[in-house]
Amino acid sequence: MNILFIMYDQLRFDYLSCAGHPHLETPNFDRVAAKGVRFTNAYVQSPICGASRMSFYTGRYTSSHGAHWNGYSLRVGEITMGDHLRNSGMDCWLLGKTHMKADVAGMERLGIAQDGVIGVRQAECGFDSWVRDDGLWGQGPDGFYDEKRSPYNEYLNSKGYEGENPWADFANAGVENDKIASGWIFRNADKPANIREEDSETPWLTSETLRFMEETEGPWCAHVSYIKPHWPYIVPAPYHDMFGANHVPAAKRHESELDNPQPVFGAYMENKIAQAFQKDEVRQKVIPAYMGLIKQCDDQLGRILDYLDETGKADETMIVLTSDHGDYLGDHWLGEKDLFHEQSVKVPMIIFDPRAEADTTRSTTCDALVESIDLAPTFVDAAGGKPASHILEGRSLMPWLRGETPDWRQFVVSEFDYSATPQAVKLELEPRDARLFMIFDGRFKMTHAEGGFRPMLFDLETDPDEFDDLAKGDAHQAEIDRLYGYLAQWGRRMSQRVTKSDADIQAMRGRSMRRGILPFLADGTEVPEELLEKYTGPIKQNFVEE
Repeated sequence: MNILFIMYDQLRFDYLSCAGHPHLETPNFDRVAAKGVRFTNAYVQSPICGASRMSFYTGRYTSSHGAHWNGYSLRVGEITMGDHLRNSGMDCWLLGKTHMKADVAGMERLGIAQDGVIGVRQAECGFDSWVRDDGLWGQGPDGFYDEKRSPYNEYLNSKGYEGENPWADFANAGVENDKIASGWIFRNADKPANIREEDSETPWLTSETLRFMEETEGPWCAHVSYIKPHWPYIVPAPYHDMFGANHVPAAKRHESELDNPQPVFGAYMENKIAQAFQKDEVRQKVIPAYMGLIKQCDDQLGRILDYLDETGKADETMIVLTSDHGDYLGDHWLGEKDLFHEQSVKVPMIIFDPRAEADTTRSTTCDALVESIDLAPTFVDAAGGKPASHILEGRSLMPWLRGETPDWRQFVVSEFDYSATPQAVKLELEPRDARLFMIFDGRFKMTHAEGGFRPMLFDLETDPDEFDDLAKGDAHQAEIDRLYGYLAQWGRRMSQRVTKSDADIQAMRGRSMRRGILPFLADGTEVPEELLEKYTGPIKQNFVEE
C-alpha cells in the first residue's frame, strides 16, 4: 500500500464544508471524508509552521526534538518518518514544503557530506526530495528570506514569467494602474493574482504530484505539502471573487477578552497582525481570498482523487489530509496563529484507508483526542511495521480506523516558544522563559506560561468560543491544579532514551551475569552453578605458594 500524506499550510479546521462551514463548499475534502474517518479533535504540537512540522515528521513533541521555531535546525541524527518507513520497506518522498532547517554544524562535526544520500536526507527532514519548495520567496534589501533555489520560480521563468522572483511579481501580486499590487498588502487581497490559474502554486504542485505517481513504483509515502492557503492572501481568477463580504462571518471575539488579559495574550493582541485583523475592512478583503485559496486547493485535490480512481490506485493508497496549524482571521482580536485557541491549534485531519479492515468506519467521525505526532506511528503501522515506541511519542490511529476503541490518552499537549518574537521583548523575558504549554483534556483547556505569569483556563463545554478566562478568578483552582498535574505527568515522560527500546532493555536484564559479570556475591549460592563454571574447578597454576 502507498500513503498520500497531504498537508495544507494554515488551513483552519472549520473552513471545510464537511466540518460545517456555512458558505465554503469543499466537495473533494468531503469526498475523502465520505470514504474515511474525520478526526474532530486533532491538535498540533506547536502552532507555528516549523516546530509543528518537525513534530509531524519526527512523531515527537517540540521539547523532545528541539526545533522550536521557524529556522531552528532539527539536530542531526533525529530520527524521522522517512527513517521509520524505510525500516518497514517503504520509500518516503517530499513534494513541496517542509520548513526544515538543516543542522549544518552538526553534519560538519560528524563529517557528513551534504551532497551524499545521508546528508541530503538530513537536510530534507528524512525525506527523499522529488521537488522541494518552501514557498515563501520574500525578497528585501538584504536579499531573499529563503536562500535555497526555488523550483517554482524556475518553472515560472520557463513559462515566460520574467524576472528574478516571479513568485512575488506574479503568483502573489495583482495589478493596479499597470503596477505591481503586492499580496503582502491586505488591501490588494480582492485582486486576481497576475498569473494564469494553471501556473499558480497549488496547480503546479498538483501537477508534480501526478507526475510523481505516474513515474514512481511503490510502496511509497508521498508527503505533498502545499504552501496555501497560507498568506500572502491573494488568489488567481476565477477564485478571487467567488466569495465576498457577505460570506465573512462576524469575528469571534468579546470585549471581556480585553479586560485584564493574561499578559502574553495581551501582548499578542497588540502586535501588527492582530491590529490589522481587528479592522473589519481587512477581514472583509482577506477572508474571501482565504476562502478562494481553499476552494482552489479543493479543486486541485479533485485532480488527484480523479487520477487515483481512473488508474485503480485508489484501492492501494491511504490518503491523509491535514494542516500544520490554523489561522485566527481576527477571532479573539488576533491574526495568524501562535496561541492555543481552537482557531490556531486545532487542525483538520481526515484519513482514508482503502483496506477492508476499515470498512466499518467509512464516512464516520472520531472525537478522540488526537495529536499530530500520531501520524508517524500510524504510517509505520499501516506499512506493516512496528512503531518504535521508545522514539515515537505519538500513538497509531489504526485501531480507530478499524472501528476499535483503544485505551487512549486523557489529554493533548501543545507548546509554543515565542522567544524570538517582539512579544518576548515587550514582556522583557529571557529566551528560556518565553514559553507556553497547553494542556487540554477535551473539556478544560489550560495554558501555562513560564516567566511568572498566571495561566489561562477555558471550559469548552460551557464556553466553546473560549471567551471567559476562568483563571482571572480563583473559583476554578481545583481544575487548574488538576491540569497542572497532567502537565507534570507529561513532563516526566521518557523522551530521550531513543537508542534502546523497552524490549532491548528487557532482553539485557541478566545478560551480563551470563557473560561472567558476578559482583556482590557473598558465598556463590546466590546464582545458579552454571554461572560459576568459569570461576570454579582445579587451578591451572599456583603462584601463591611460590
